[in-house]
Formats: sequence, C-alpha cells, structure tokens
Amino acid sequence: MRTLCSSTLIGEFFIIGFAGLVAMKDDDLSSGLVWTVCGVAMVLSVLLCGMVTRPGGVQLGWALQIALILSGFFVPVMFFLGACFAALWWASVHFGRKVDEAKARWAQQESSAA
Repeated sequence: MRTLCSSTLIGEFFIIGFAGLVAMKDDDLSSGLVWTVCGVAMVLSVLLCGMVTRPGGVQLGWALQIALILSGFFVPVMFFLGACFAALWWASVHFGRKVDEAKARWAQQESSAA
C-alpha cells in the first residue's frame, strides 16, 4: 500500500505546485497567501508518504484529497484534478491493501513450506 499511496501523494505534490502558479494569476489572492497554503499542502503530501502506513495516515490522506477538491473554488480546474486524485487515492488504498494481504499470505505459505 505504501508504494501506491506514496506515488499518488508525490503526484499531488507537483499538482499543488502547479495550482499555486495558476492561483498567483488571480489578482484577489496575495502571492504570500498562495504560497503559504500551497507550501503547507506540499509539505503535508511529502510527509504523508512516510505516514501512510501509520494509524491515521490514510485519513490524513483523505483530508488532503478533500482540500484539493475544495481548492477548485480558487483554481477551477482543481475540481476535476482533485476528483481524479481522490479516485487515485481510493484505488491506491484499496488495491494496496489487497497487495499487502496477498504478500502476507505468500510469506505465510513460504514459511510453512520450509
């Protein structure tokens, strides 16, 4: 699960950065505010790569997905990209757990065969 979720989070890191560049074009938003919010979100996405297998890591990932979707109020294309990354996050968690379970079964079969 860690590999799939981390890949999604690193992709989000870049999307958040690009969304920050787009948001800077909005005259109503100060560049300091844009980069503070984007910087926090980018750091969170990188930190979550290491926390995804710990308790609460997946839930924090979902919070980041919701924040990405809500950022569409400032950068409209983020409604679409946030929804795409939320779907990727779901798939990463869902299929990552299945892979982890299969690996555990395989390891158990290997240890019992030896």
